[in-house]
Parts: sequence; structure tokens; C-alpha cells
Amino acid sequence: MPDAAPTATTTLPGATAHTDSAAAFVPVQSRAERTASFDVSAFPLPTGREEDWRFTPVKKLAGLLAEGATGSLDWSTSLPEGVTTSTITSEQAQSLGILPPQDRAAVVAAAAADGAVLLDIPADAELDEPVRLSLVGRGGEPVHGHLVVRAGRFSKATVVVEHTGSARYCQLLSVVTDDGSDLTVVSVQRWADDAQHLAQHDALVGRDARFKHLSVSLGGEVVRVNANVRYAGPGGDATLLGVYFADAGQHLEHRSYVDHNTPHCKSRATYKGALQGESARTVWVGDVLIRAEAEGTDTYELNRNLVLTDGARADSVPNLEIETGEILGAGHASATGRFDDLQLFYLQSRGINEDEAKRLVVRGFFADIIREIPLADLRDEITAAIEDELASTAYAAPTQHTPSTDTASTNKEN
Repeated sequence: MPDAAPTATTTLPGATAHTDSAAAFVPVQSRAERTASFDVSAFPLPTGREEDWRFTPVKKLAGLLAEGATGSLDWSTSLPEGVTTSTITSEQAQSLGILPPQDRAAVVAAAAADGAVLLDIPADAELDEPVRLSLVGRGGEPVHGHLVVRAGRFSKATVVVEHTGSARYCQLLSVVTDDGSDLTVVSVQRWADDAQHLAQHDALVGRDARFKHLSVSLGGEVVRVNANVRYAGPGGDATLLGVYFADAGQHLEHRSYVDHNTPHCKSRATYKGALQGESARTVWVGDVLIRAEAEGTDTYELNRNLVLTDGARADSVPNLEIETGEILGAGHASATGRFDDLQLFYLQSRGINEDEAKRLVVRGFFADIIREIPLADLRDEITAAIEDELASTAYAAPTQHTPSTDTASTNKEN
């Protein structure tokens, strides 16, 4: 592996700076150097001082991150013709080429699950109906799960995984897209208010394959979803999307990591969130690594946050590491702010009351991502759920505008 070039990193105002001494903690300088392993002992229990965990309320999660017995969720599936599910061993899962765990939650999930469920989409299949999995928590002891999704060569499919109920859940979702395939995975987190969900969603994207991952987080006490992509051949195209809405006391965290390890691949990451209520907290950390061998890379990442009330906090940290200058384009942008007063004034001047105007603004804010959901009924459900969230709290516009940072890039935002 080539030595990493100096890292180009942008940290927005409001992001928490590291304050521990060098003797207490030495941060990893590059994503390429971070641990990835199926060995639980490679990942000590986090303290909250680690770079990967400094935004996460780890004290609330101690029981979930410890090794131990696992409970279960209630599963139901809707499988189009030709799609199968089966139970495989951990060794069989690894032989498919899945990416190894990259944090404590993911490795504990893989180890405690004692195998994996394989969802297999056959080669050349073009599914008119989505694959749907419903996972329902019933409370009780921690649950660990490993789901592997394999999309065969030149297949085209959509997989929807919906999470509801009450649970403490560690999840590893491993995706392998074979050459020329086109796969969309939609993960919806609509947990009960006391749920905790720590997830790593990985994809190994094949040659000339297209992969889209869309995470929707609306419920749960603590939800953390890491979406990671690596390429198995040139021509791969990955899109990572996220929608999240945090209420009082909720912590919703999304992290994305795109490892451009292969020439002539493309990636886009776009995450949007809204916050309202005392101690509502959202975190987005976006990492892109362009390795020395990844000539012709085209990448862009974007995060936008809309703060609806005082007492809410959004952290947004885009990071870009480039080891070669032979790329088509690379850049990132991030901004956090409140309602656009001029936009509200325009709507109210046309007879729309303030609450309805704010509802329309928030709906428009999320619209470009929600329309990427390929199922009309699910789009409608998510839109209705967001509007229910808006109706649950009286608005009080934040008194201060959070500074925003947009970083210029050499390509267009698309």
C-alpha cells in the first residue's frame, strides 16, 4: 500500500476538537490505516476518546458493545420469484468477498450472530417488485445480526430493510454486487423511542456495477449507521444518500466512507437532516479516500442540516484524502443553518400561515433525496412520517445562525 499523501480535511465550525494529550490518545491519520478485521480482539471497547467514537454517546451503549448472548428480532420477508434466503457460516460469508468490520459494533455483530443470512439475487434477474425485509424488535436483551446481500452479474433489484419496534441492535449488512449489476438498498430506521441501533452497511461494488444506498433515520434513542464502499473493478458507480430527523433527546449519526481503490470509478454522497427539540443531536462524518492507483476518480460529498429550534446541535465533518492528482474531480460541501427567512416571508405573503410554510420548506428540503426511493408507497410513508415529526413540536426559530462552509471542487455537484 502506498504511503498516504497529506490529508486535505475540512472541519466545520461547531465540530468538537480533540483535547486529549498525545500520550493519552494518538489518532489515526488516514482512513487507509484504520483497523478492519473479523477478530473481536482487534477492537477494544470504545471510551469515546477515539476518533471514530468521539461524537457517539458510548456510555449509553456499553451493554450493546460487549460480547455476550444475543436475542432475536421478528423477521418477515417478501421475496420476488428467484430470490432466495439461506443461512451460511461466517467463513462462507467471508469467502464471498465481503468487507471486514471496521468498528467494535460491527465485529461484535458478526461474531455474536454465529453466521449470516444470505439474500441471493440471481444473475441476469431484473426484479419488477422489491425485496422487502421487516425487522421488528420486542425489547429485551441485545440482538446481533449479519445480513449478506449478493447481486448476481447483470441483475437489477431493490432491497428494502425496515426496522421498527424496541431493540438494542448491532448489525452488519454486507453487500456484494457482481459485475454489471444494479442494486439499490434502502434502510429505514423507524424504531421506538428507546431503541439503540449500531450498524455497518458495506458494499463491494463490481466492475461497471451501480450501487445505491439510502438510509432513512427517524426513530430510536441512539442510531448510528456507517455506510462504506469499496470497488472490485473499474467503472463502478456508488451513491450514498441519507435522510434523518432528530427530535428532543435523540442521537442520529451517519458516517460514510468511500474507498476509491480502483481506477475510473465514481461516487456521490448526499445526506440531509433536520433537528428540533432540546438536546436533539445529529452527526454526519463523510470520508473519501482516493488511493494512488485510483486514476480517473470522480467523487463528491454533500451534507446539509436544518436546525428548527434552539437546543439542537448538528455536527458535520467532511474529509477528503487524495493520493493522486490524476482524477476527474473531487470535492465536498457542508452547511448547517435555520429556516430561510426570505423563503418563509415569500410563502406567508401569499396567504400561507407560518406553520404550513415551514412544513413546505422542510418538505422541499428533503424532496430531492426522498424521490430517489424507487417505491411510491415508501416515499409517501417517509414524507408522512417527517410531517408527523414536524407537527409534534411547536416551532421556535433558533436565535443564531450556524456558520456554513462550502468547499469548492473541480467537478459539479450532481
